[in-house]
Amino acid sequence: MNATIMRNYNCKDEELPVICTIASTSLKRDIADFADYSPKFNTEYINTFEQAIAATIDVVEPQAETMERKMITERMRSEMDGLIDPLNRLSGYIRLAPSLKMSDADFGISQLRKAITAKDPESVIASLHLLNVNITKYMNLLVEQGFGDNLANLFRETASALADDKQKQAAIISNRRLIVQNNMVKFNILYDQLVEILSFGKILYKNSNAAKLQDYTFNSLKKLVHGSSTSSTDAASKTVANAPDTQAGASK
Repeated sequence: MNATIMRNYNCKDEELPVICTIASTSLKRDIADFADYSPKFNTEYINTFEQAIAATIDVVEPQAETMERKMITERMRSEMDGLIDPLNRLSGYIRLAPSLKMSDADFGISQLRKAITAKDPESVIASLHLLNVNITKYMNLLVEQGFGDNLANLFRETASALADDKQKQAAIISNRRLIVQNNMVKFNILYDQLVEILSFGKILYKNSNAAKLQDYTFNSLKKLVHGSSTSSTDAASKTVANAPDTQAGASK
């Protein structure tokens, strides 16, 4: 068994290439200052850095897997939306059964509607479990009012389909984490390049340009992408001009 390689950076794997892309944008903007300081900082240096960024983006979020996860998410939302009309019909059958004496909340319909509105598949699956238990328990009373097997099967099949899709998404994420770990050397090398850029950015601008200094401060860059809902591929293509005033260990 291969030894686990520890990460050298203090951010999420998918955030590192985005942070590096922002740093690369700043470096290209300030390349004259860097090149004047040392001939090491030239077009080839930038190209090497950007090639390393592109390689890690493909590891974190390759296009094929991104598309597959998107398709699964869209399918799940369609499956959840497909429950709205059947739920309305089931609610009607419950009201038609006087001896049932249950509200939509008691039966599990209200919770399920809220979960669907929130687009929360985990809650939808949990609510469907309660709903299907009650359908089975009170099937005879519902059938007397016109409730049929087609609706009962729809709720059961949707619950199964959603659970399967959640499992597929989890498998994709788990496999991706393993691949990232197996490529951790690439990420650590990229981070080392980032630290070098940030360190020399600090040398150049610490006492001359406070605004630019923040563009070479790790925590400032991290704040720009931390908690972002966009993918690494999308976010890494955006240019960010300014950053908040926070110091980072990487630039110390």
